[in-house]
Amino acid sequence: MNKAPMTSASLGSTPERLNAVCDAQPFITRFCIKNLRTGEVFERGADEEAPSASTRKTSIMMAALKAVHEGRLDLNEQIVYEARFAEEVASGMFRYLTPGIVISLRDAITGMMVLSDNVCTKMVFERLTLEEVNSYCQSIGMVGTHHRFLIPPLALSPDHSLKSVTTTTARDQMFLLQSILDAQGSEEGSKRLGVSQALSAYALQTLKNQILRYAIPSRLPFGTVVAHKGGTGKRGRMNAGIVYSNGEPLYIITAFTDQVPQDMPDGTPGYTVSLETIGRLSRVCWDDFRA
Repeated sequence: MNKAPMTSASLGSTPERLNAVCDAQPFITRFCIKNLRTGEVFERGADEEAPSASTRKTSIMMAALKAVHEGRLDLNEQIVYEARFAEEVASGMFRYLTPGIVISLRDAITGMMVLSDNVCTKMVFERLTLEEVNSYCQSIGMVGTHHRFLIPPLALSPDHSLKSVTTTTARDQMFLLQSILDAQGSEEGSKRLGVSQALSAYALQTLKNQILRYAIPSRLPFGTVVAHKGGTGKRGRMNAGIVYSNGEPLYIITAFTDQVPQDMPDGTPGYTVSLETIGRLSRVCWDDFRA
């Protein structure tokens, strides 16, 4: 006799399925997820501070765009790639290129976001200050986010303290992405972020241009539009993004793994399983929210 096909409902409710994905692993997974069709929010440790890794770069981008809107920075400013920018850098491709290349601030923001290039991050962040970026986050409501370094030290140990790095929360990152989404076509929403509508549109498109397709997009159909920014930390992996279906935003998911072991009991690298965990969380949302 043929068995009835398994459905999402037969596998448990959305919260049960999300928590089961997390409970299956020995490390910590925090998330904040919003079904944009219904407004429902699902969360786990959403207000607990965690290492931000490169998810912090979305707020750096927005602080820079605020400075552009105020006339303090110019997206067309020409920046020379100097050899010093490649020091203590472990991500992106610019560190392998020949110094002397000239790019615009706009292109530096692009490199910082779509390839997580830390040479480009230095180019952008040197035109701001930690205090400025921190103040920006606090002013828009990201109360659990604290920028502490231009670029985190490479020699950090896997058990480093939270005060050794920039920290954020899953809720803060969801709030930021929701704010960027709300600002599309909304002058009031853009003003809340301190930018113009054109700069709000630029920010969202830059997130959509993300080239790295691990974590949130990894288990979604090929070609699914995801506006997101990931992060690689010594304590775990993280990803924060907006997932689209049929041209419309379907859900926001921000997920942060922490205290991830270097190797799992079966020898699989811990980071591999942490990224897969985020991908599985995203797939639960894809299956349930489109139903």
